[in-house]
Amino acid sequence: MMDAEALARATDSFWDDWRRGVHFPPAWKDLAIDDAYRIQLGLVARRCTGGVRQIGWKVGLTARAIQEQFDVHEPVFGCLLSEGRIESGHRFRHADLITPGFENEVCVVLARPLEGPGLSIADVARAVAHCHPALEIVEKRGDLTGHLALALADNAEQKAFVIGPAVPLTPDLDLSAIGVRVTINGVEVARGRGDAVLGHPLNSIAWLAGKLAASGRRLEAGDHIMSGSFTRQFLIAPGDHIRTEFDRLGPVEATFA
Repeated sequence: MMDAEALARATDSFWDDWRRGVHFPPAWKDLAIDDAYRIQLGLVARRCTGGVRQIGWKVGLTARAIQEQFDVHEPVFGCLLSEGRIESGHRFRHADLITPGFENEVCVVLARPLEGPGLSIADVARAVAHCHPALEIVEKRGDLTGHLALALADNAEQKAFVIGPAVPLTPDLDLSAIGVRVTINGVEVARGRGDAVLGHPLNSIAWLAGKLAASGRRLEAGDHIMSGSFTRQFLIAPGDHIRTEFDRLGPVEATFA
Protein backbone atom coordinates (compact mmCIF):
# COMPACT_ATOMS: atom_id res chain seq x y z
CA MET A 1 0.00 0.00 0.00
CA MET A 2 1.26 3.49 -0.83
CA ASP A 3 2.47 5.74 1.98
CA ALA A 4 0.84 9.16 2.38
CA GLU A 5 3.37 10.96 0.18
CA ALA A 6 3.11 8.45 -2.65
CA LEU A 7 -0.69 8.50 -2.43
CA ALA A 8 -0.74 12.29 -2.70
CA ARG A 9 1.48 12.17 -5.80
CA ALA A 10 -0.68 9.47 -7.37
CA THR A 11 -3.88 11.40 -6.67
CA ASP A 12 -2.36 14.53 -8.19
CA SER A 13 -1.43 12.52 -11.30
CA PHE A 14 -4.91 11.01 -11.65
CA TRP A 15 -6.51 14.42 -11.10
CA ASP A 16 -4.44 15.99 -13.86
CA ASP A 17 -5.33 13.12 -16.20
CA TRP A 18 -9.04 13.28 -15.30
CA ARG A 19 -9.21 16.98 -16.12
CA ARG A 20 -7.67 16.20 -19.52
CA GLY A 21 -10.28 13.50 -20.14
CA VAL A 22 -7.90 10.57 -19.53
CA HIS A 23 -9.77 8.13 -17.28
CA PHE A 24 -7.56 5.02 -17.44
CA PRO A 25 -3.99 6.41 -17.41
CA PRO A 26 -1.72 3.65 -18.79
CA ALA A 27 1.14 4.62 -16.47
CA TRP A 28 -0.93 3.22 -13.57
CA LYS A 29 -2.01 -0.10 -15.11
CA ASP A 30 -0.44 -2.02 -12.17
CA LEU A 31 -2.28 -0.03 -9.48
CA ALA A 32 -3.32 -2.06 -6.42
CA ILE A 33 -7.02 -2.30 -5.57
CA ASP A 34 -6.65 -0.83 -2.07
CA ASP A 35 -4.76 2.16 -3.44
CA ALA A 36 -7.36 2.57 -6.19
CA TYR A 37 -10.10 3.05 -3.59
CA ARG A 38 -7.99 5.64 -1.74
CA ILE A 39 -7.38 7.53 -4.99
CA GLN A 40 -11.09 7.34 -5.84
CA LEU A 41 -12.00 8.99 -2.53
CA GLY A 42 -9.33 11.64 -3.01
CA LEU A 43 -10.56 12.48 -6.50
CA VAL A 44 -14.18 12.66 -5.34
CA ALA A 45 -13.15 15.07 -2.57
CA ARG A 46 -11.58 17.34 -5.21
CA ARG A 47 -14.73 17.20 -7.34
CA CYS A 48 -16.87 18.24 -4.37
CA THR A 49 -16.44 21.97 -4.88
CA GLY A 50 -18.69 24.68 -6.29
CA GLY A 51 -21.86 23.19 -4.82
CA VAL A 52 -21.24 19.55 -5.74
CA ARG A 53 -21.53 17.16 -2.77
CA GLN A 54 -21.07 13.47 -2.18
CA ILE A 55 -24.55 12.24 -1.27
CA GLY A 56 -23.94 8.52 -1.03
CA TRP A 57 -22.45 5.38 -2.48
CA LYS A 58 -22.93 2.74 -5.14
CA VAL A 59 -22.25 -0.95 -4.70
CA GLY A 60 -21.39 -2.74 -7.91
CA LEU A 61 -20.70 -6.23 -9.20
CA THR A 62 -23.18 -7.78 -6.76
CA ALA A 63 -25.26 -9.97 -9.08
CA ARG A 64 -23.81 -13.22 -10.39
CA ALA A 65 -24.81 -12.17 -13.91
CA ILE A 66 -22.75 -8.98 -13.56
CA GLN A 67 -19.79 -10.81 -11.99
CA GLU A 68 -19.78 -13.32 -14.81
CA GLN A 69 -20.12 -10.53 -17.37
CA PHE A 70 -17.00 -8.76 -16.06
CA ASP A 71 -15.07 -11.77 -14.68
CA VAL A 72 -14.89 -10.57 -11.07
CA HIS A 73 -15.81 -12.31 -7.84
CA GLU A 74 -16.55 -9.66 -5.17
CA PRO A 75 -18.50 -6.40 -4.94
CA VAL A 76 -16.94 -2.97 -5.42
CA PHE A 77 -17.96 0.53 -4.36
CA GLY A 78 -18.04 4.02 -5.81
CA CYS A 79 -19.39 7.42 -4.81
CA LEU A 80 -22.61 9.21 -5.73
CA LEU A 81 -22.49 12.96 -6.31
CA SER A 82 -25.33 15.46 -6.03
CA GLU A 83 -24.96 16.46 -9.69
CA GLY A 84 -25.74 12.87 -10.70
CA ARG A 85 -29.10 12.55 -8.89
CA ILE A 86 -31.76 12.61 -11.64
CA GLU A 87 -35.54 12.20 -11.48
CA SER A 88 -37.31 9.51 -13.51
CA GLY A 89 -38.34 10.61 -17.00
CA HIS A 90 -35.17 12.59 -17.66
CA ARG A 91 -34.01 13.10 -21.24
CA PHE A 92 -30.22 12.71 -21.56
CA ARG A 93 -28.08 13.81 -24.50
CA HIS A 94 -26.41 10.60 -25.60
CA ALA A 95 -23.57 12.56 -27.23
CA ASP A 96 -22.62 13.98 -23.81
CA LEU A 97 -21.92 10.50 -22.41
CA ILE A 98 -18.97 8.15 -22.85
CA THR A 99 -20.26 4.76 -24.08
CA PRO A 100 -23.20 4.78 -21.65
CA GLY A 101 -24.93 1.80 -20.11
CA PHE A 102 -27.43 1.15 -17.36
CA GLU A 103 -28.20 -1.20 -14.49
CA ASN A 104 -31.46 -1.84 -12.61
CA GLU A 105 -31.25 -1.23 -8.88
CA VAL A 106 -32.90 -0.16 -5.67
CA CYS A 107 -31.70 3.14 -4.22
CA VAL A 108 -31.90 3.05 -0.42
CA VAL A 109 -31.83 6.26 1.64
CA LEU A 110 -30.71 6.03 5.27
CA ALA A 111 -32.47 7.65 8.22
CA ARG A 112 -29.52 7.16 10.57
CA PRO A 113 -25.84 6.21 10.41
CA LEU A 114 -24.65 2.64 9.95
CA GLU A 115 -21.29 1.29 11.01
CA GLY A 116 -19.89 -2.12 10.14
CA PRO A 117 -18.72 -4.78 10.03
CA GLY A 118 -21.07 -7.62 10.90
CA LEU A 119 -24.39 -5.92 10.20
CA SER A 120 -27.45 -8.09 9.54
CA ILE A 121 -30.27 -7.43 7.10
CA ALA A 122 -32.42 -6.45 10.09
CA ASP A 123 -29.77 -3.99 11.28
CA VAL A 124 -29.75 -2.31 7.89
CA ALA A 125 -33.55 -2.32 7.56
CA ARG A 126 -33.91 -0.43 10.86
CA ALA A 127 -31.68 2.34 9.49
CA VAL A 128 -33.58 2.82 6.21
CA ALA A 129 -35.74 5.90 5.68
CA HIS A 130 -37.16 4.82 2.31
CA CYS A 131 -36.16 3.40 -1.05
CA HIS A 132 -36.62 4.23 -4.73
CA PRO A 133 -36.81 2.28 -7.99
CA ALA A 134 -33.62 3.30 -9.75
CA LEU A 135 -31.39 3.09 -12.80
CA GLU A 136 -27.66 3.53 -12.55
CA ILE A 137 -26.23 5.27 -15.62
CA VAL A 138 -22.64 4.14 -16.14
CA GLU A 139 -19.98 5.19 -18.60
CA LYS A 140 -17.62 2.63 -20.14
CA ARG A 141 -14.58 4.89 -19.87
CA GLY A 142 -12.13 2.00 -20.08
CA ASP A 143 -11.72 -1.77 -19.77
CA LEU A 144 -13.17 -2.69 -16.37
CA THR A 145 -12.43 -6.38 -16.84
CA GLY A 146 -8.81 -5.85 -17.80
CA HIS A 147 -8.08 -2.93 -15.47
CA LEU A 148 -10.41 -3.13 -12.47
CA ALA A 149 -8.19 -0.96 -10.25
CA LEU A 150 -8.21 1.87 -12.81
CA ALA A 151 -12.00 1.57 -13.07
CA LEU A 152 -12.29 1.88 -9.28
CA ALA A 153 -10.00 4.91 -9.17
CA ASP A 154 -12.29 6.38 -11.87
CA ASN A 155 -15.29 5.96 -9.51
CA ALA A 156 -16.40 2.54 -10.71
CA GLU A 157 -18.02 3.71 -13.97
CA GLN A 158 -20.52 5.94 -12.11
CA LYS A 159 -22.09 8.82 -14.07
CA ALA A 160 -25.64 9.37 -12.76
CA PHE A 161 -28.52 7.63 -11.03
CA VAL A 162 -32.17 8.02 -12.02
CA ILE A 163 -34.77 7.50 -9.28
CA GLY A 164 -38.52 7.15 -9.12
CA PRO A 165 -40.78 8.16 -6.20
CA ALA A 166 -39.84 7.21 -2.64
CA VAL A 167 -41.44 4.07 -1.16
CA PRO A 168 -41.37 3.27 2.60
CA LEU A 169 -39.55 0.09 3.56
CA THR A 170 -42.42 -1.52 5.47
CA PRO A 171 -42.07 -4.89 7.23
CA ASP A 172 -44.06 -6.60 4.48
CA LEU A 173 -41.79 -5.28 1.68
CA ASP A 174 -39.18 -7.96 1.05
CA LEU A 175 -36.70 -6.45 -1.40
CA SER A 176 -35.19 -9.88 -2.10
CA ALA A 177 -38.51 -11.13 -3.48
CA ILE A 178 -39.47 -8.27 -5.79
CA GLY A 179 -39.19 -8.83 -9.52
CA VAL A 180 -38.08 -6.44 -12.25
CA ARG A 181 -38.96 -6.24 -15.92
CA VAL A 182 -36.52 -4.33 -18.13
CA THR A 183 -37.45 -2.87 -21.52
CA ILE A 184 -35.54 -0.94 -24.15
CA ASN A 185 -37.74 0.87 -26.68
CA GLY A 186 -40.73 -1.14 -25.47
CA VAL A 187 -39.06 -4.52 -26.00
CA GLU A 188 -38.43 -6.70 -22.96
CA VAL A 189 -34.70 -7.48 -22.61
CA ALA A 190 -34.50 -8.98 -19.11
CA ARG A 191 -36.28 -10.01 -15.96
CA GLY A 192 -34.73 -10.36 -12.52
CA ARG A 193 -35.32 -10.56 -8.77
CA GLY A 194 -33.90 -8.79 -5.77
CA ASP A 195 -32.23 -11.91 -4.45
CA ALA A 196 -29.78 -11.65 -7.35
CA VAL A 197 -28.08 -8.92 -5.27
CA LEU A 198 -26.01 -10.92 -2.76
CA GLY A 199 -29.16 -12.82 -1.77
CA HIS A 200 -30.84 -9.59 -0.60
CA PRO A 201 -30.27 -5.95 -1.66
CA LEU A 202 -29.73 -4.92 1.97
CA ASN A 203 -26.79 -7.34 2.13
CA SER A 204 -24.93 -5.04 -0.25
CA ILE A 205 -25.37 -2.17 2.22
CA ALA A 206 -24.10 -4.36 5.04
CA TRP A 207 -21.09 -5.28 2.88
CA LEU A 208 -20.45 -1.59 2.12
CA ALA A 209 -20.60 -0.62 5.80
CA GLY A 210 -18.03 -3.29 6.59
CA LYS A 211 -15.78 -2.27 3.72
CA LEU A 212 -15.84 1.39 4.74
CA ALA A 213 -15.22 0.54 8.39
CA ALA A 214 -11.82 -0.83 7.41
CA SER A 215 -10.93 2.76 6.39
CA GLY A 216 -12.46 4.38 9.45
CA ARG A 217 -15.60 5.52 7.61
CA ARG A 218 -19.31 4.91 8.13
CA LEU A 219 -22.56 5.39 6.27
CA GLU A 220 -24.37 8.57 7.27
CA ALA A 221 -28.01 9.60 7.66
CA GLY A 222 -29.28 10.86 4.31
CA ASP A 223 -26.88 8.75 2.28
CA HIS A 224 -28.30 7.37 -0.97
CA ILE A 225 -26.98 3.87 -1.64
CA MET A 226 -27.40 2.08 -4.95
CA SER A 227 -27.77 -1.60 -4.15
CA GLY A 228 -26.24 -3.23 -7.23
CA SER A 229 -28.06 -4.50 -10.28
CA PHE A 230 -30.85 -7.08 -10.37
CA THR A 231 -29.81 -7.98 -13.94
CA ARG A 232 -26.78 -7.75 -16.18
CA GLN A 233 -25.64 -4.38 -17.49
CA PHE A 234 -26.95 -3.06 -20.84
CA LEU A 235 -25.37 -0.59 -23.24
CA ILE A 236 -27.45 2.40 -24.39
CA ALA A 237 -27.69 3.43 -28.04
CA PRO A 238 -28.67 6.89 -29.31
CA GLY A 239 -32.45 7.25 -29.26
CA ASP A 240 -33.04 4.51 -26.67
CA HIS A 241 -35.86 4.76 -24.15
CA ILE A 242 -35.14 2.56 -21.12
CA ARG A 243 -37.66 1.54 -18.50
CA THR A 244 -37.58 -0.84 -15.56
CA GLU A 245 -40.71 -1.83 -13.64
CA PHE A 246 -40.11 -3.03 -10.07
CA ASP A 247 -42.79 -5.00 -8.23
CA ARG A 248 -44.09 -2.99 -5.26
CA LEU A 249 -41.75 -0.05 -6.04
CA GLY A 250 -42.99 1.06 -9.44
CA PRO A 251 -41.32 2.11 -12.70
CA VAL A 252 -38.29 4.26 -13.48
CA GLU A 253 -37.32 5.42 -16.96
CA ALA A 254 -35.10 7.67 -19.05
CA THR A 255 -34.55 8.61 -22.70
CA PHE A 256 -31.23 9.14 -24.51
CA ALA A 257 -31.70 11.47 -27.47
